[in-house]
Amino acid sequence: MQLDPVATLHLLDDPQEWSAFSRPVIQQGEQGGLWESSVVVEGMHCAACTLTVEDALLRTAGVHRAQVSLASRRARVIWSDAQVKPSAWMQAVQDSGYRAVPANDVFASERRKLETRQALWRWLVAGFCMMQIMMYAYPAYTAHPGDLSAEMEHLLRWASWVLTLPVVFFSCGPFFRNAWRDVVRMRISMDLPVALGMLITFVVSTAGTFEPDGIFGHAVYFDSLTMFVFFLLSGRWLELRLRDRTAGALEALMNRLPDSVERLQPDGSGERVALRRVAVGDLVRIYPGQSFVADGVIVQGETLVDESLLSGESRPLVRGLGAHVLSGSHNLSSTVDVRVERVGADTRFAEIVALMEDASVNKPLAAQLADRLAKPFLLAVLVAAVGACVWWWSRNPGHAVMVAVAVLVVTCPCALSLATPAAVLAAAGVLARSGVLVRRLQAFETLAAVDTLVFDKTGTLTRDAVVLVCVRTRPGVLDAQALAMAGALARHSLHPVSRALDAAATAAHGDKPVGEWTCTTATEVVGQGITGTVAQPDTPNAVLRLGSAAFCGVSPEQGEGLYAYLSDAAGWLATFALQEDIRSESRAVVAALMGEGVRVHMLSGDRADAAARVAAQVGIAAAYVRGGCSPDDKLAALRQLQAQGRVVAMVGDGLNDAPVLAGANVSFVLGQAVPLAQAKADFVVMGGQLWSVAQTLLLSRRTASVVRQNLWWALIYNAACVPLAVMGWLPAWLAGLGMAASSLLVVLNALRLTRFVSREKRM
Repeated sequence: MQLDPVATLHLLDDPQEWSAFSRPVIQQGEQGGLWESSVVVEGMHCAACTLTVEDALLRTAGVHRAQVSLASRRARVIWSDAQVKPSAWMQAVQDSGYRAVPANDVFASERRKLETRQALWRWLVAGFCMMQIMMYAYPAYTAHPGDLSAEMEHLLRWASWVLTLPVVFFSCGPFFRNAWRDVVRMRISMDLPVALGMLITFVVSTAGTFEPDGIFGHAVYFDSLTMFVFFLLSGRWLELRLRDRTAGALEALMNRLPDSVERLQPDGSGERVALRRVAVGDLVRIYPGQSFVADGVIVQGETLVDESLLSGESRPLVRGLGAHVLSGSHNLSSTVDVRVERVGADTRFAEIVALMEDASVNKPLAAQLADRLAKPFLLAVLVAAVGACVWWWSRNPGHAVMVAVAVLVVTCPCALSLATPAAVLAAAGVLARSGVLVRRLQAFETLAAVDTLVFDKTGTLTRDAVVLVCVRTRPGVLDAQALAMAGALARHSLHPVSRALDAAATAAHGDKPVGEWTCTTATEVVGQGITGTVAQPDTPNAVLRLGSAAFCGVSPEQGEGLYAYLSDAAGWLATFALQEDIRSESRAVVAALMGEGVRVHMLSGDRADAAARVAAQVGIAAAYVRGGCSPDDKLAALRQLQAQGRVVAMVGDGLNDAPVLAGANVSFVLGQAVPLAQAKADFVVMGGQLWSVAQTLLLSRRTASVVRQNLWWALIYNAACVPLAVMGWLPAWLAGLGMAASSLLVVLNALRLTRFVSREKRM
């Protein structure tokens, strides 16, 4: 038994259900709060459909904003819970002839599969009948005068009419239903002219079959009708499959979480509960192959985890007892029990999903313009079809009708509407799989035109750490011995210099992190250093100091640089020279960007000499480097570049770069450094790999090229085919083929972007 659709919608009015497909935006005191919902809209086929859905939503009291994307079949709705409930604005969509369902609806994929199967059956019926009708029509095309008797010709027409009935009443069903929906609601979409073309052709051909001596006695076009229906259904079915592939990467990432999870009770038994019922402190069991449903800590078991979406790290990571796991990551190998620490909107995965949902409904400017032109264009098509029919009527009524049909069928704005979003969504899917999230799809257009890229230094070209460069000791003390003693002290501090010395000592002494030196007591003076008693077997204890020159009571090194000192009761023991840890890929990335014609700058809040030293190591020209910059200085420098006519991209870690990130033409932020909700960038690099910046730039240029190709194809197609149809040189079956091929070619061309291979992988 199926549930009443209206009753099903009212189930979503329970506030406990809202978190499954909505998130709060802002509180408005007594008037209630604003919610942002992501829904899938079923039944859309053209740009006019998206405008119809948007208008239906915006006419609903309490809906503040609505965005609908044809390419992703998604809508973003911002509404006030004090004025409207989800069932009301979803019912408005349903009343307009479409269907809105929560983006995580478990039955949405099943309905999509059913739609694909039905489309395949309609296509098969149309193809079978077309082949039979073509067989019956063949004698009429090839017979010489007198070869085919009137009775035989009439019999072949009747056989063709009978075989056309399944095509009209089954295969053409969706076109007629959608067209009737448009007529009843006094609006227009692409299905209306197509359905009119089909209906007119069938009626005229039927009249010619029933009255061979009538006005349409020579206008029997069952072969043309079934052929262009077959071509249209071929294009729509393939486009449906290909569109799932272009937008499927985004959808697959957004719907990674299961609908339920096994929650463990105090007695050790388990119960299956809905995901939204999981609370902080719950103990849940995650089996191999499942996704972690919340951020938490493993309390039992050890496994391998795939965190590629969250961190950009493609290799499986070991997570054992006490290790933290993230919502949305995959459990690869073993069953583990997890204590929940964060759920719902508080998880990093929720932030990622929010970014991706925003991006999936954003429309580039070219796509917005194409959508707005769709309805006027379709009205112009109807006028052109009537005009062409009137012009040809006096010469040949049957031919006039088929000219009108060709005009109705061949003029399709779908290719123009899909030209930009199909390519941009395909590119966004490629980036999502490689750990780059797109906040604004419009940024692709800007990034393709970038000629200057500005890097922040600390945390971007360098890591948030320092590394040991060299050790200098007093006579009689080995470098390894001094490093081991310093490591014994450093392991008791979290200062970056201490962590660097500890790491160096561990690397130098293998399984014995400090070369058998141990520190029994340690006291840290914040900002100065650490003092403690260290010892080695069969060696007297020694009180050592590790830190600044003043703290250790020694003379500082002359010259610029970062130094740490080690001293004992006798005075100076060792000096450790350190420097910032430059990312291993920084130099190659800078070289790759310059190879693409991009001028690379660096702005840093660090000292000018430190900035110059890092710039020299990564290959940035000294003239393009500025140190000692405050956030305002960085913004002023960026605006100076823009005033010179340069299109500037900014790459930062987001911690103190918000003004310059917001001021750049397009910007990147390294996602691990700052909460995503606070990031001001257009692109979020989840794992912090600089290669992702170069990859995104290259892909944006490839995407811009594909968009230009799609737009030129759509414009040339319409400019060439419409005059041919009006002049009567384009038969109906060829018009159907052209219409199907135009949209299909655009989607296929966009699909090429999914095979993009980054520069890093090619090197």
